[in-house]
Amino acid sequence: MRPRHVNRTMTRKRRGRVVENDGYAEFLRRVLRAYARRIGKGDIDEFAQMTAIAAEMDQILRQAVAGLRAAGFSWADIAARTGTTRQAAWKRWAATSGNDHQQGDRL
Repeated sequence: MRPRHVNRTMTRKRRGRVVENDGYAEFLRRVLRAYARRIGKGDIDEFAQMTAIAAEMDQILRQAVAGLRAAGFSWADIAARTGTTRQAAWKRWAATSGNDHQQGDRL
């Protein structure tokens, strides 16, 4: 039993704000487009930063694919969302997606 002097509102857990993936993705697109426009207007010193972001994004995609594969999604599932063939998806991301080291593995 709680002592009477404890403020109950301070002990309750607040619900986190739900962020929809589509809205968040659109926000990221707007930020990246704005960044590209800024660089395109002559901020050449930032171009190296943008290329570093692109390389990091490739690693992030590899992590996402590894997670999808671990969750049971097929190469066909992944390819359908990227507009490629399952062979093209495998070729791009198989090396970092777990046990898919041979092209025949669950293609």
